[in-house]
Amino acid sequence: MPETMRVERDGEWQRRYDAVARAIAFIRANAARQPELAEVAAAAHLSEFHLQRLFSAWAGLSPKRFLQYLTKEHARAALRASAGVLDAALDAGLSGPGRLHDLMVSCEALTPGEIRAGGAGVELRHGIAATPLGEALFGWTPRGLCHLAFVDADANAKLAILRADWPAAHLMPDADGAAAMARRVFPALPEPGRLHLLLKGTNFQIKVWEALLKIPPASLVSYRQLAGHLGIPRAARAVGSAVGANHIAWLIPCHRVIRDDGGCSNYRWGVERKLALRAWEAGRAEAAR
Repeated sequence: MPETMRVERDGEWQRRYDAVARAIAFIRANAARQPELAEVAAAAHLSEFHLQRLFSAWAGLSPKRFLQYLTKEHARAALRASAGVLDAALDAGLSGPGRLHDLMVSCEALTPGEIRAGGAGVELRHGIAATPLGEALFGWTPRGLCHLAFVDADANAKLAILRADWPAAHLMPDADGAAAMARRVFPALPEPGRLHLLLKGTNFQIKVWEALLKIPPASLVSYRQLAGHLGIPRAARAVGSAVGANHIAWLIPCHRVIRDDGGCSNYRWGVERKLALRAWEAGRAEAAR
């Protein structure tokens, strides 16, 4: 693809996500009075017509349907429905045909010795690339993807986190490699392929992250439900801490975990993005039916 075309496409993704984020922020601030479409469009700096087109192109569903996915009522209904689905997914080890993670993601954990070594002797490539959910920082080694963080305006801070996680590794910028990784990670892009994730965490954290991988797309579970399925029903707070420690956005789907009351808890990459991830994913699942 010519460079000018790629820049134009990447810039369009960012503009779409920025508009969506503005709309979500306005909806969250005014949810009690259920704002009309015209108000949401104005907050997103778009006409109603362009808001309709944006959501159809970005999420695969109308703004009205999109907004339904952002309500507590929808979240609570999803939590009620998720128990049986999660039981089957965890028992079987996968959630049905066509699921992204069953098809394309496998995991490997660093050993305690490798963690202590801080990445000594490891070549860790990194770069920022556009995605349908905004720009993201990708980090990977020859053994697999180890870092995926949405950056917004704080790219340097996100890179500092990657360096702190791998203090002894040799970090190498690789913008083209990051763009290629983005095309593999996000199913909206045209280069699917099997991905290997390299996980760095405690045994407990990895156990929680592996459970997250088994939550089907467009499904929601509560921290309490997740703890129960892990056999530790009284440890919802500890499970929540492990969920929050995840450094691989989207592929390890911590965005699918919410509070028992249906509310959207904190998210490492912003609550607006967590809501956007859920709705974008739901739109894709709806279109695939």
